[in-house]
Amino acid sequence: MARYRQTEEIIKLMNNPAIIRNTSIIAHVDHGKTTLSDSLLAAAGIISTQTAGQKLFLDSWDLEQKRQMTVFASNVSLVHTYKDQDYLINLIDTPGHIDFSGAVTRSLRAVDGALVVVDAVEGPMTQTETVLMQALRERVKPILFINKVDRLIKEIKLTPQEIQRKFAKILLRVNSLIEKYAPPEHKQDWQVKIEDSRVAFGSALHKWGLNLQHMRAKKVTFQDIIDAYTGDPADVGRKVAELSQKAPLPEPILDMFCEHLPSPVQAQPYRQSQIWPGDPNSAVGIGMAKVDPNAPLLMCISTIEVDPHSGTVAIGRIFSGSITKGKQVQLVSSNHKGTIQQVFMSMATDRVFVDRVPAGNIGAISGLPALHVGETVAEDGIEVHSFEGLRYVSDPVVTVAVEPEDVKDLPLFDKVMHKLTTEDPNLHFIMNKESGEFLLSGMGELHLEITAYRMQEAGLKVKLSKPIVIYRETIAHDYRGPPIMGKSPNKHNKLWITIEKLSDDVIEAIKSEKITDMQSKDERTKILRSLGWAPDDAKGAVAVEENNILVNRIKGRQYVDEIIDHIKTGFREAVHTSPLAKEPAYGLKINLEDITLHEDPVHRGPAQAIPMTWRPIYCAILLSDPKLLEPIMSFECKVPSEFVSSVIALLNKRRGKILDMPSEEDMITVKAEMPVSESFGIADELRSSTQGRAFWATQFSRWAPVPEQMQAETIKKIRERRGLPPVPPKPEEYFESE
Repeated sequence: MARYRQTEEIIKLMNNPAIIRNTSIIAHVDHGKTTLSDSLLAAAGIISTQTAGQKLFLDSWDLEQKRQMTVFASNVSLVHTYKDQDYLINLIDTPGHIDFSGAVTRSLRAVDGALVVVDAVEGPMTQTETVLMQALRERVKPILFINKVDRLIKEIKLTPQEIQRKFAKILLRVNSLIEKYAPPEHKQDWQVKIEDSRVAFGSALHKWGLNLQHMRAKKVTFQDIIDAYTGDPADVGRKVAELSQKAPLPEPILDMFCEHLPSPVQAQPYRQSQIWPGDPNSAVGIGMAKVDPNAPLLMCISTIEVDPHSGTVAIGRIFSGSITKGKQVQLVSSNHKGTIQQVFMSMATDRVFVDRVPAGNIGAISGLPALHVGETVAEDGIEVHSFEGLRYVSDPVVTVAVEPEDVKDLPLFDKVMHKLTTEDPNLHFIMNKESGEFLLSGMGELHLEITAYRMQEAGLKVKLSKPIVIYRETIAHDYRGPPIMGKSPNKHNKLWITIEKLSDDVIEAIKSEKITDMQSKDERTKILRSLGWAPDDAKGAVAVEENNILVNRIKGRQYVDEIIDHIKTGFREAVHTSPLAKEPAYGLKINLEDITLHEDPVHRGPAQAIPMTWRPIYCAILLSDPKLLEPIMSFECKVPSEFVSSVIALLNKRRGKILDMPSEEDMITVKAEMPVSESFGIADELRSSTQGRAFWATQFSRWAPVPEQMQAETIKKIRERRGLPPVPPKPEEYFESE
């Protein structure tokens, strides 16, 4: 077992990337990640062995402790001795609930390996697949821990052979996911196998664990494990304690980290092309491939914490160079510069001041302006590309109207909302200009409930509305008529536009941030050409907003460059509040076909150009058979066969559509889709209708048209809630004649 190490020893190990392991623990909610983390921390001497499993050290927030559920990702560094060599393990414990999957996405950018935890009884669940897919997308290598094996013995009373068959099924499912999502070159060699000890099993709660190597070394059989849990109840506690002494959980897990997960030296060369599109032959590219602490700095920010004392603290992975106090840096995406004021090492809730953190490690810095998650921090004075954008598995699709109970709290309200949305980029906060409402959007009911608790904790009393679903607006077909003209209010300027639907490939590229408003024109042109766009259109893409693109096709007209920024503002207004119900537009390509402008700049300012842009866009949308899209979520529920009819009845009542119903022994998995608008309160109904026997999960799946027979009524309800006339406007209201 590793003895307790002081900070100084961790700092020494930081300088040898070959013995560093950056890893994350990922799993479905309640499969035992944080309980497992406790045992690993106890092995490093960070917490006592007696409290491990109950302390939930990395769930440092009181609400996480109360709910027994991880909300924030937590970083900690620990040391483990394997084959007489000290290894530094930078560990991130992540949330398992789908509403907090954004934290998993962010954490995975900072690591090279992941321990996937699976409940032995429930097996791989929806969120297991989601987090494994997220890891493999980031080229993060997985290993497996099958937890809660005690349940197979105590609850289901399986024999040694049946336990092994159960493990084989779990392995088959996990390996099929690796086959599906792993990069082509790793589909085979990343498969997890019991034979090579890349799979461990045990009970995090009872603090014992084994893999094949440790079973042989300690001469423990499946029958020994079953015997520990059978017999007189008073005796079982003693026998399980003996098992945890003989086969302590941290040993196989930490050994697996050291033996089977890659060091930064091994991982960065193959991760580089996936997460960073810069030039591999540049000084930064070479520094990244070699994990060179003396190369120019390149760091990707994965977590932000707003601290009342240190200000904004950014935690992230250093891929090249080193972070040091006083270093001049540039923020590549937001185009700011600054000086690093402090450098830290994260130890759960504690921050340890250090002078320097070199490449290959996870470090924290403070003192930089305008930071956001996913930002690229680089050495000042060099030309460098930013990291690829983080690809979240879900969109914020549930909204509440929020306001302070007392108007005197508005300054505090502003401060708290800034802190919350900076720390959690999956929270969206806007003010509705028409109604004056403050709208807060999150991944689900729980996400918003936790956010409300955090506001209260900050001393802010707020009023929240019932959850509102966010919709999107699109068109059924491309606009088929001649270009539509928009006139400026003073009638001195005219703009002609057409409108088309974007292809699914282009929408996906925008969502994954391969196409952004921030990238260079040449880069955007190249990507759009590769997706089948004509050269002129690809070159003319001048703005990207939400999932919509503005294309400038205007040729040979004067003053266009002077007015294009005002036109972009008009485009953004139109796509943020579209005409059907003032919901954001989705998947539109808006083409500027021609323009005539007054020669005097006074007559073509923003007050003239902005309405001249959004009015013909509205008209074109209304002439192209506009449709409302609703968010659809996937639903997966494992339930004993006698309760399946209750689950099906519940889905039918909520406009659910059953996709598949595979069965395994006496458990049936109901796979379905349902609209988010029908999902509120489903948890209580599921529990009562299945007597608490259902294991279930949901996640955002896609946007789909609201059923035709419901379109008019849904639009009417949204418009009335917003204080608008119940019927959408007619195209004629925005049509301008010559």
